[in-house]
Amino acid sequence: MRAIRIASATLLGTTALTLAMPVAVAEGDGGREGSGRGDITSFGFAVAPSTIAAGGRVTLTVEDCGKRTEVTSGVFDPVTIRKGESAGTATVDRDAEPGAVYEVTFRCGDEIGRTDLTIAGGRPDDPTRPPARHGVKAGLGGTAGGFDPGEIALGAVLVAGSVGAACHWSRRRTGEHDGHGG
Repeated sequence: MRAIRIASATLLGTTALTLAMPVAVAEGDGGREGSGRGDITSFGFAVAPSTIAAGGRVTLTVEDCGKRTEVTSGVFDPVTIRKGESAGTATVDRDAEPGAVYEVTFRCGDEIGRTDLTIAGGRPDDPTRPPARHGVKAGLGGTAGGFDPGEIALGAVLVAGSVGAACHWSRRRTGEHDGHGG
């Protein structure tokens, strides 16, 4: 009987998590979904970091592209990632405007994927301009980076409610079978 209760609780918890999954997938950035622009590609791509100071270096990555990948942007020189390689680097122009958002285009064969690169305030090696005094937007890591506190709270309530319901029903049934129920 205990195995049935555990299986029920597991099933309800899994169902709650499964129903919350489309939100996490829909809010993904980079890779196969593009960056919210509607670009869906058969290859993955990313720019890291996605926010950088003018004059900084970014890493450009590509996955599952069986061809040469051309990466272009108005804020750095074109980069070619050769077939069989998965990454390249680019130096952001020193005159990039702080706060501006630049499009980065990845071309793998006939497919094109796009994502954004944001220029942070301050320049890493300009002594006449002090560095920005605000912290880095680090996020939560993984796919949770796009969630806001309301979504996290809603997910926690759904999971807690599912587990609570499973416990309630499993205790109620146990009481009925043991002769203690009403």
